[in-house]
Amino acid sequence: MNPSDYARIEKAIRYLEQHVAERPALNDVAGHIGLSPYHFQRLFKRWAGVSPKQFLQYLTASRARQLLRESASVLDTALEVGMSGPGRLHDLMISTDAVTPGEFKNAGKGLELRYGYHETPFGECLAATTPRGLCSLGFIGADERTWALQALRERWRGAEMVEDPHASRPVIEQIFSLAPSGSKVPLNLFLRGTNFQLKVWEALLLIPEGAVVSYGVLAAALDQPGAGRAVGNAVGHNPIAYLIPCHRVLRASGNIGGYRWGEPRKKIILTTELVKQREPQG
Repeated sequence: MNPSDYARIEKAIRYLEQHVAERPALNDVAGHIGLSPYHFQRLFKRWAGVSPKQFLQYLTASRARQLLRESASVLDTALEVGMSGPGRLHDLMISTDAVTPGEFKNAGKGLELRYGYHETPFGECLAATTPRGLCSLGFIGADERTWALQALRERWRGAEMVEDPHASRPVIEQIFSLAPSGSKVPLNLFLRGTNFQLKVWEALLLIPEGAVVSYGVLAAALDQPGAGRAVGNAVGHNPIAYLIPCHRVLRASGNIGGYRWGEPRKKIILTTELVKQREPQG
């Protein structure tokens, strides 16, 4: 997997969005990222599952609003029956374990975190594990390793940090379906957050692949109908990218909204999920 591939895809997405009114030709976008039209089309379709032109059509505001309408009852239903929809990620048997109040206050004092940098289909990530499970997963851009590690140290400032990519690699391979067939085991998440944040993150786990909800729907599902802003803040502090799918929350207007790991990345993750859900099942 070429580490520069995702960076090129993100650059192409930004160009397409900035020039959408001009309907740029394939040659223009390919030239902007330094590839031939043939290689750009192949690369983009391999990553996004659709052509660059189709990508722009997938997540326009009108399309996003339609998706929100289609998915309006998804979270309520999932919460009512106590299970998630039939998304691939949920087949991983995810369980969550929260820090105790004392551990929260001490920010992981006495805990050992083993971390590593890994390539994923959506760019490089920094992942950290503890004996109790995966505690952090965040995408990072070029030259962001130092910043990302500092943020991790600050969040778990009481813990001992050990760089050990061998500890986190099996988890990353499992999450992104890079692990050999038959090697998957249940995934444990070790979460540090307030009680409210934990409720929001656990609710996010119930949104199945191919579905999206608004911040308002998420708040209502948690019996907090007036807490859309607080829910949005909790979503924004999600410590486990992709696996806890905060990318599946959109604004009620259909606007994609922010994403702490970059709006283009949010769009391409959503698009790949939507494409997969709409593919004929053989």
